[in-house]
Amino acid sequence: MKCINCGTDNKLKERTANQGRCLKCNHPFAFEPTSMSKVKITDPFFAKAIADISANNTLFFTPKQLLYFLDNRLRAKSFSGFGWLVPFLMISFFTAIPSYFIVPFIFSFILIINFLKSSRSSKLNNKDRQSNAKALQILGGIILAGGILFSINVNSFAIFVIFVSMGMLSIYLGTRQSGRIVLVTQEFLFSESQVQDWLNRWQQINGSILKILPSPKQENKPATINPDVTAYSFDRLVVCDSASIAQLLIANNFHFENNCAILSITGYPQSIFDTTMQMLRRNPDLKVYAVHDCNPRGIGLVHKLRTNANWFLNSEIVIIDIGLTPRQIIATKRGMFIQSSPESAQAAKQLPEEIRQSLFAEELAWLESGKFVELESFTPQRIIKVLQKGIAGSQNLEGDDSSLLLVGDTGNDMYVVQSFG
Repeated sequence: MKCINCGTDNKLKERTANQGRCLKCNHPFAFEPTSMSKVKITDPFFAKAIADISANNTLFFTPKQLLYFLDNRLRAKSFSGFGWLVPFLMISFFTAIPSYFIVPFIFSFILIINFLKSSRSSKLNNKDRQSNAKALQILGGIILAGGILFSINVNSFAIFVIFVSMGMLSIYLGTRQSGRIVLVTQEFLFSESQVQDWLNRWQQINGSILKILPSPKQENKPATINPDVTAYSFDRLVVCDSASIAQLLIANNFHFENNCAILSITGYPQSIFDTTMQMLRRNPDLKVYAVHDCNPRGIGLVHKLRTNANWFLNSEIVIIDIGLTPRQIIATKRGMFIQSSPESAQAAKQLPEEIRQSLFAEELAWLESGKFVELESFTPQRIIKVLQKGIAGSQNLEGDDSSLLLVGDTGNDMYVVQSFG
């Protein structure tokens, strides 16, 4: 393992002999992969993860975003790809006589079951699951071609039926799974507490991580704002369904760079919330952009903005739903970290009728199955880019912008961004 301080490569024997320190510069190692059980990480790996999620230390990120980021990179590789092809062909070739045809049959059956299970595994990422689905298709083609030739050679119709059926089944299963990969749910390989332990260990040895955000502070005392500032308003408001995302955007100066106010539906930041709302209500042309998790609570964000007196009850302002929405997830070709829980399923079934009417039947079924996706599963860079794209795409709402879908009646318009990046 290379030392992140001086770059010297230290073997296990050398690290052990030097009490977990670099042989050359004596810098302590934060992690010892050989002593870790399920998930093994190294100092260079952790350092690169921090650099990558923060875009080379230019963007702030949350601890939960780091959890998702590490989970994605540490996902185990499954028995997939083409490593199985050579032994499969060798076994098939050397047993290609009638009395031993059962051997390639059993081996083929084992491979089909293995690839099918891996293509559905919640412990793999979408790329690996897709690899297993493709392996099923390729395996089916080999079984089909080889089985036909073999059955002709031994003049056996029974063997022909067996191998053709197995080959077609493998191709069918691989094709079906390939279309379902992006909607398969996933589970974390490790917990938030484990990541926090790793962070504590890392910062104890290497100093504070400057771009990681603490939990949002609850500041009830109103901040003093210059009256000259409060005389103005904003043309845009971004409303988040969590204080964590609002804090993330503010920390990364999204409000300055995009000339907008940022608030959470929970009232963050509390110290300037009331003053900011007073300023916003002065602008009749205000556009509101909603950004939220794809779960029952997040899906209800726009409805709350429309019906809550603390927000925009009886107002004709335009609201653009940036996402996440089920339709964006269902339509995407890029895998997202989809989770599932009974609590989310129950909450979805209790959504108000007004919200249910704004969703497609497929979206309702997706939510009622308990599935959900959190915004913090995306990197800060992607969240910022998607939000910027949504704001830019809404500049001309009267134009033919295919990225926006109008939902609602005139005077109470809501637009939904159809793609999350």
